[in-house]
Amino acid sequence: MIEPTLGPGDTSAWVAAFHAGGRATMHDLYRDYFATVDAAVGRVLAGADKETVVHEVFFKLISSGDQRRRFRGGSFDAWIATVARHQAIDHARRMGRERSMPADRVERYMTAAGGVDEDASARVLIDRFRAELPEAWRPVFDLCFLRQLPQRDAAAKLGLARTTLAYQAHRIRARLRRFLVPRKDAP
Repeated sequence: MIEPTLGPGDTSAWVAAFHAGGRATMHDLYRDYFATVDAAVGRVLAGADKETVVHEVFFKLISSGDQRRRFRGGSFDAWIATVARHQAIDHARRMGRERSMPADRVERYMTAAGGVDEDASARVLIDRFRAELPEAWRPVFDLCFLRQLPQRDAAAKLGLARTTLAYQAHRIRARLRRFLVPRKDAP
């Protein structure tokens, strides 16, 4: 079990191992603190959004030394719960700003005066975006975004856990947003 509190009398061996991101330390971290992160995120989100954020928290800790170095001692339980809650709040805010177009408007938009040139332009744009995706995410993009399959059906078809597919779809949506509407301050 990971040391829950590191006070002045404790050695900093665990903190050093955590900052280094050792495989065994990260394994223990996930096993021992999954319930803590899940509960903290669950106070803000539910369902696939909750699962996505829980995995994002651990992904950031595993992949980012900078994120791990933000913990400098004290109650690790409180620290990781705070990190998870903030991640959940940020996710909820982002999702709150997104609005789906009603299905009848999508249908009208798709069938309205679209000529061959516009169809070809759309295909080129889709192909360009698809080429920028990691290879493993392309089937998710094809099934969820182009064919509009429900996540459960797409996950079954690809042989993925639905939470894995939901996470990838979330990341694809963020990339698609940046691809279609680049930030003004970006070069």
